[in-house]
Amino acid sequence: TRRELLSGLVCTLAAGWQDLLRAQAPRTPARYDLLIRGGRVIDPAQGLAVDRDVAITGRRIARVAAAIPATEARQVLQARGKIVTPGLIDIHVHVYDGVAPLGIPADPNCIAKGVTTVVDAGSAGAHTFPGLRKYVINVVDTRVYALLNISVVGQSTLSNDNPHGELLDLRYANPKLAIKTIEQNRDVILGVKIRLSRNIAGEHDLKALALAREAADAVRLPLMVHIARTQSPLRDILAMLKKGDIVTHSFHGHDGGILDSNGRVLPEVRAAVGRGVNLDIGHGQGSFSFDTAEKALKQE
Repeated sequence: TRRELLSGLVCTLAAGWQDLLRAQAPRTPARYDLLIRGGRVIDPAQGLAVDRDVAITGRRIARVAAAIPATEARQVLQARGKIVTPGLIDIHVHVYDGVAPLGIPADPNCIAKGVTTVVDAGSAGAHTFPGLRKYVINVVDTRVYALLNISVVGQSTLSNDNPHGELLDLRYANPKLAIKTIEQNRDVILGVKIRLSRNIAGEHDLKALALAREAADAVRLPLMVHIARTQSPLRDILAMLKKGDIVTHSFHGHDGGILDSNGRVLPEVRAAVGRGVNLDIGHGQGSFSFDTAEKALKQE
């Protein structure tokens, strides 16, 4: 009927006005920029390994709690069945791609896989570090720090086709240039790196180590030492290390390692750890042995 038609039109118009008024009404500002919902939150610093929501404002974690309302965030990311964790840190990478033959691109291999902060372990020396800073550290999304190789040429000489390293000529080990480079780049250089395998340092590994020690002491930064197949026994190398220094590739399966001929941890290794020397896995290809690691762990 005419009365029913008019009544329907009035209701339709009223509903339309209500929708319009709701659309124009000021919305409550979102408290968070991003809400990651339902993931398995693993945070060793807080002892967390539970399902939680994570709210983010700007560049900071604003809240970690169960069932944070989705309406409080501008963007919601569903993470159920996935792991949510602080960015991982890798203290031994080589990301001087295109210069150091062992280097790989930083972002596809680091931040894209959850590793947000890395330390390049000696890819560059005093002569090559400016390029590492300009073309890698300053431009990639991964946060990259570095250990400066005591050799001015860094790791630019050693590859599968050329198995001869950067310290066969001891003149490349230059503490003065290393100190100068570190002082100019203290915001990103965290220490000094040296590799002591025979094919890298030849028969003068302890002399090279003394030069690296000189540089590290002068700038008051730690020294990372690459071991395995060294000319000098490990006990002599460890005797030159101090609290805060790092022995990398500690669990390799080659000669010159942390185990004696009977598979026992060397007493000099225990003494070094006791005075604050750190053991780094730094495994990579060919530099880690499960057998060595398992034998060492059983002797804790």
